[in-house]
Amino acid sequence: MAEQTHVLFVEDDDVIREATQLALERDGFVVTAMPDGLSGLDAFRADRPDIALLDVMVPGLDGVSLCRRIRDESTVPVIMLSARADSIDVVLGLEAGADDYVTKPFDGAVLVARIRAVLRRFGHASGPRAATDADGASSVPVGGVLTFGAGQLEIDTEGMEVRRGGAPVALTPTEMRLLLEFSSAPGTVLSRDKLLERVWDYGWGGDTRVVDVHVQRLRTKIGQDRIETVRGFGYKLKA
Repeated sequence: MAEQTHVLFVEDDDVIREATQLALERDGFVVTAMPDGLSGLDAFRADRPDIALLDVMVPGLDGVSLCRRIRDESTVPVIMLSARADSIDVVLGLEAGADDYVTKPFDGAVLVARIRAVLRRFGHASGPRAATDADGASSVPVGGVLTFGAGQLEIDTEGMEVRRGGAPVALTPTEMRLLLEFSSAPGTVLSRDKLLERVWDYGWGGDTRVVDVHVQRLRTKIGQDRIETVRGFGYKLKA
């Protein structure tokens, strides 16, 4: 996978930028590294990378604003990098459309693993997946059109399309994969940890704020009342 993957990396710290670029290139990635948000946006439009790594605090156009600009034009996966695990940084980045975040300082091997996890998710989001196996893996439907709310919400699991009231709904691959998880078991509560494992490939656990923000983003697109919060347990799609 990594041999053909083009990474856009936006980081203003020269040492971190150069060291991270070298680490990624050693793993076979092609890296375009930029020191500020404006040059990063230009590089994104010129090169159309496979994934973008954006530091939150970069000059010219900060990482959150850059993420919004990218998301306006593309569903390419975005990972935010932040020197702080601050809730504001994390939530702002995710609300801007980022798919994941990594806190600095980070180990190069960890960053590579997170990049590959995101890319696996996006590969899976391009088509339907197999049903669940005995140990509780995902049970996304193999094909067909699912309808909810007397047909107000339609999910085409083969064409990877969603319609609300007959109008198409634009979802990122992460949002689509999250919706597929919910639609595989309508009325069943899915915990945040289970969603992290199934959607984000976090077998070791992770920050549940990633789930909460993505659920909220999904609600704004398919209807605020479509996904119900079960306090203390998780979320469920109303049957």
